[in-house]
Amino acid sequence: MAVPKTNIAAVDPVWQSILNEADEIVKSEPAIAGMVYASVLNHKNLESALAHRISQKLASGEMTQSVLNEICLDAYRAEPELAQAARADIVAILDRDPACHRTIQPLLFFKGFQAVQAYRVSHWLWMQGRVDMAYFLQMRSSEVFGVDIHPGARVGRGLMIDHAHSIVIGETAVVGDNVSMLHAVTLGGTGKGEIDRHPKIGNGVLLGAGAKVLGNITIGNCSRVAAGSVVLSPVPACKTVAGVPAKIVGEAGCDQPSTEMDHLLNN
Repeated sequence: MAVPKTNIAAVDPVWQSILNEADEIVKSEPAIAGMVYASVLNHKNLESALAHRISQKLASGEMTQSVLNEICLDAYRAEPELAQAARADIVAILDRDPACHRTIQPLLFFKGFQAVQAYRVSHWLWMQGRVDMAYFLQMRSSEVFGVDIHPGARVGRGLMIDHAHSIVIGETAVVGDNVSMLHAVTLGGTGKGEIDRHPKIGNGVLLGAGAKVLGNITIGNCSRVAAGSVVLSPVPACKTVAGVPAKIVGEAGCDQPSTEMDHLLNN
């Protein structure tokens, strides 16, 4: 007997979970049912919902929501990796943020997630040579979310930005996969040179609240930067640095600091 073929592309557990939770919200909180329908239930897939949410948040008197929505949809059609990265970001937030209890929360309520998805579209525009439109999305994201990520920066999958207030990531910065950072983190440059001047953050790194990493330096895989630290020199893999200027104070304390979210130095 022939075995039916499964359409793998149609299997999307993240989107299905969001749909299920949206139905629950409509039943339990009718006052926001309109928002839930507009943001989730009226869409056929996560890509469409993301385009709607980004364009809704960033629209202004200078750029209508319909124009921004079409730009976002163009990006998702041309580069499927954008939405796959968004799914990884949602899973990362659900796994690491104890304040996140449902898959739908980042899409509806978390400005860190929304800002990162807006950045991902702006980066796609940047890579297409549409630099002015990319700058417009960066400007609006900074104004709306308080998150300023240059469209030229390169950011991996599974990024979790908790609280996401006053985040700055410069043009030549690179952020690896499965990185976690808290509010007021700066990945900045030094001097006025236009060459490669921003930090390179490895995979699995945890950046504490208020951490400043400055210059073209590397933070090794699975390292931790303590809250309030100012990092001016490279950090080896699997270490913890703290202080102003930051110095190595011990090992990372675990195999995956970004997922454990443990900020205690005595561990």
